[in-house]
Amino acid sequence: MSAPVLVAPDSFKGTLDAAEVAGAVAAGLREAGRAAVELPVADGGEGTLDVLLRALGGERRPATVSDPLGRPVEAAWGLLNGGRTALVETAQASGLWRVAGLDRDAWAASTRGTGELIAAAARSGAETVLVSVGGSATTDGGAGALEALDEAGVEPAIEVLCDVRTPWELAPSLFAPQKGADHATVARLERRLDELARRAPRDPRGVPMTGAAGGLSGGLYAFRGARLVAGAPYVLDAVGFDEHMREAASVVTGEGRLDKQTLQGKVVGELATRCRQSGVTCHAVVGKNELEPFKARILDLASVREAGTPRQLAAAGRELAGAPR
Repeated sequence: MSAPVLVAPDSFKGTLDAAEVAGAVAAGLREAGRAAVELPVADGGEGTLDVLLRALGGERRPATVSDPLGRPVEAAWGLLNGGRTALVETAQASGLWRVAGLDRDAWAASTRGTGELIAAAARSGAETVLVSVGGSATTDGGAGALEALDEAGVEPAIEVLCDVRTPWELAPSLFAPQKGADHATVARLERRLDELARRAPRDPRGVPMTGAAGGLSGGLYAFRGARLVAGAPYVLDAVGFDEHMREAASVVTGEGRLDKQTLQGKVVGELATRCRQSGVTCHAVVGKNELEPFKARILDLASVREAGTPRQLAAAGRELAGAPR
């Protein structure tokens, strides 16, 4: 029996989660007679909670917390490692998806709900809280989360899984426009982050990964001594990607958009590098390919296909069933 194809995509944010993408591509492969193994992955941002709970067998817990605009919402967090480790996903409470387009307010949006999730995890007895950041509606430097933690009086050890390597001071200009900020608001946000950094026990400016989730990672680093970790490598290691890769005939990965961020810590970039180093053929199926051809060659992907719906993803899987290994 031939080795299977490993299907290891990230979520297509806002449309399909990683398990749905993996299932659709794998279904197409199987329809065309190829064995496939599904391994949903994440980069430390949106979808990380589901991926790690699925892979590691953790326990999902509910909580009522504040959304980015202070409205009560139901969110989830997870317990791992027999309850000694908790996992909080920023997007659950403070995600951009929580705020409709016309209601987005980059200045007012707060990470308070994420702090409330961290506090709930700490009160459960977790000694370490993993905070996956990314996909947030916020650019408050973690001020809301820090306030919630201070009010709760909890001090867990915090590790932050970051989906980008952006430093603190660049968070407003790079990410706030998609959260509703115009040029003037970006400038105000930059001044606010600069003021917050000057008051911090540890300066987050210039430090890689401190700008993730609008500076939430940097706020936890600067005021709570959090350890910052690149999210994609952490998740790939946690789900045993390398072991699965070595047993596969080839790998199919993917995410919603292939662009310059892919080369800076996103799943496809990290995963393609591992495949290249191990001599395993890697294909990508993405919602949209916006990567320049020259930069695409850096990834050394055998092919890139665009597909945005389950039907299109399954069709891509059928096509890949006949691709060279």
